[in-house]
Amino acid sequence: MEAEFIIVGAGSAGCAMAYRLATAGRKVMVIEHGGSDAGPFIQMPAALSYPMNMKTYDWGFQSEPEPHLNNRRLATPRGKVIGGSSSINGMVYVRGHAMDYDHWEEQGADGWGYADVLPYFKRMESWHDGGHGGDPDWRGTDGPLHVSRGPRENPLFEAFVEAGKQAGYEATDDYNGEKQEGFGPMEQTVWKGRRWSAANAYLRPAQKTGNVELVRALAQRVVIEDGRAVGVEVLRGGKTEVLRASGEVIIAASSINSPKLLMLSGIGPAAHLAEHGIEVIADRPGVGQNLQDHLELYIQMAASQPITLYKHWNIFSKAVIGAQWLFTKTGMGASNQFESAAFIRSKAGIKYPDIQYHFLPIAVRYDGQAAAEGHGFQAHVGPMRSTSRGSVTLASGNPADAPKIFFNYMSQDKDWEEFRTCIRLTREIFAQDAFKPFVKHEIQPGADVQSDEELDAFIREHAESAYHPCGTCRMGRADDPQAVVDPQGRVIGVEGLRVADSSIFPRITNGNLNAPSIMVGEKISDHVLGLDPLAAANDVPWIHPDWETAQR
Repeated sequence: MEAEFIIVGAGSAGCAMAYRLATAGRKVMVIEHGGSDAGPFIQMPAALSYPMNMKTYDWGFQSEPEPHLNNRRLATPRGKVIGGSSSINGMVYVRGHAMDYDHWEEQGADGWGYADVLPYFKRMESWHDGGHGGDPDWRGTDGPLHVSRGPRENPLFEAFVEAGKQAGYEATDDYNGEKQEGFGPMEQTVWKGRRWSAANAYLRPAQKTGNVELVRALAQRVVIEDGRAVGVEVLRGGKTEVLRASGEVIIAASSINSPKLLMLSGIGPAAHLAEHGIEVIADRPGVGQNLQDHLELYIQMAASQPITLYKHWNIFSKAVIGAQWLFTKTGMGASNQFESAAFIRSKAGIKYPDIQYHFLPIAVRYDGQAAAEGHGFQAHVGPMRSTSRGSVTLASGNPADAPKIFFNYMSQDKDWEEFRTCIRLTREIFAQDAFKPFVKHEIQPGADVQSDEELDAFIREHAESAYHPCGTCRMGRADDPQAVVDPQGRVIGVEGLRVADSSIFPRITNGNLNAPSIMVGEKISDHVLGLDPLAAANDVPWIHPDWETAQR
């Protein structure tokens, strides 16, 4: 079997690339190990806690025991399904802050400053503000990816934004527009009541061109001949075969599986490859290093009124919501329930937000366990730019084995300081007048948890991943020994091979990673096609005028 381009992974970036290459008339083969994304568990936005916890749709990765978090192994879900993690994620849409991308450029990712990436964010989206204001000039109107806002009917969504303002913070109508900093509505990749994954947005239209072949198989290694990638060895139906690419092989298999596949193919830290009996084709010490993620806590409050989503937390109500959604694609099932958000700075002297909030009008965990107190609500909060770094390494030379994932969470003193600040600032927000009618008491951490030591113990036991792993095939200049790919996504030291997904991020962005991952696929597809990049934007983002001296 042969195509011009082989893309490994039908996830956020891979689907976007397949669409751009196919609509340009190129023949593309997409290799995906996972199966169909059909069915209500994936397509119904409110059911998001199900696919994330289903072996059918998830690779089932876990971290190594994390020494700074009581040696807990943290779940590391990655989508093993058409659409990749965009089919199992929380559907939250955040571009990231302008300064994130300017930092990428400073780190050697030339051509990836905010002025360069903003046009791609515009190209990829069709934005629907639902009549709630926002920054139309900063947004896209006719891209494949529909971005909408929840109805925000629950009074708690408004209370959260109002409390933020009462605490002295900015408000923002559109954190994906000119002004990220502040409290305001949250955006979701939901369209007409359905999860608008990369599969729905990009892959299905790409398949309609007749230029895309989807192959269900496990990619085992990239086949490299005379220093050039010429195909991919896959396991399909119990048989090993080689799929050949006349043009290029593009790895878009996630920040966990992309470095694994490079290492299995002989590209990575030479000594580590030798340990596993793998012939070294390119000694790239950066492969699998620079692993980053966001950690978060849920600060949970018991509600004094029965207005939270807990009233639907029973089999009858779930059945009614499910039926309404199945037949009409409306109602409670049509939102991910993350409808208010905030980005704030933790202290004076920090130029742009380093804390993110997701607000949810129920006290519940990602695994679907509701709080024992019943009616409640919660804010997910965590620092955005931890300096802790981990790694993805091979457990063995066998492609069937999961890699070793070690985040090294909370390994810097600053991480602890930032997390304690997150908890204290959140308590202050929940203590504002806007929440007075709704707050009964604090469930978690609990009002008696106050000292630094008590807060640290709570963090060690309860911090969870926000599921934003990235950085393991870092983009940089070709002469940077730690860089894995150049600014066009080309693997340094091998011809005809690129990586395009969240693994190439030099540093994690402010917020959820789905939007930047899709943007990477969009931008690198132009490099693959040899097109000139879109013209740089000259929009100037809002920075707090008193950032040097004030926290808010």
